[in-house]
Amino acid sequence: MCHGRDANRWFTGVVVTNGSGSPRTGAYAGFTDEEMQAVRLREQRKAAQIGEYSCQIQLRYPSPAVKDTTIEGVREDLATITDACRAEYAYIHNLADKHDTHVGVALRSIDALRSLDPENRPQKVYGCEVWRDLDWMVDEEKVALPTSDKPHLASALLGVFDSQISGGKRYDLAAIGRRLANATFYSSHKTDTETGLTFAMDLTPLVADPFANPIKYVVAAIERFQIDVEERLRQFS
Repeated sequence: MCHGRDANRWFTGVVVTNGSGSPRTGAYAGFTDEEMQAVRLREQRKAAQIGEYSCQIQLRYPSPAVKDTTIEGVREDLATITDACRAEYAYIHNLADKHDTHVGVALRSIDALRSLDPENRPQKVYGCEVWRDLDWMVDEEKVALPTSDKPHLASALLGVFDSQISGGKRYDLAAIGRRLANATFYSSHKTDTETGLTFAMDLTPLVADPFANPIKYVVAAIERFQIDVEERLRQFS
């Protein structure tokens, strides 16, 4: 299957966890974990239909399984899926995310991609913003992903997840607001060329080098940000 709007560009989504432990209020306050899992399943499939994804895969692992390094199933499943897709680009969580499950998924994803034959790995692996933005990275290291095209589609996709929005988290407004802010504040001395940007961390070097340490990789980026701030302050002090 291919994306209905462009026969040469496909999108496959993978949702690793089942969402059973998510916060909930309002209409979903009384839902059990099992009922919430069923709702999330339907919402993810609706999004895939609206976005005309080539495929939407739901692994439905509980969050603790993703964070447990002794459980090989997550890594093996992700490796199998990625190997079959032969993706050109992989978009995962960034390693500075503050959501423990997201960090676990990112690390298992890197492990999975490393396990593939080099010719079957994505050309680029991007760690994207979710529970911590990447505005803090130095500009030359940010991967700026334009989101200006088809804003109506973005709104429709975000609006599908009613269990999260009505359940107490306005992800629909927050995601669009962050993208607009990124585009406006990206450059202080140039006019905007996009109405929306998502920042990503280039994680391709971590996949290419199986001996590279993810902790050191992220800490080095933080230290470069620190140096950037210090040098600017010294210049005008």
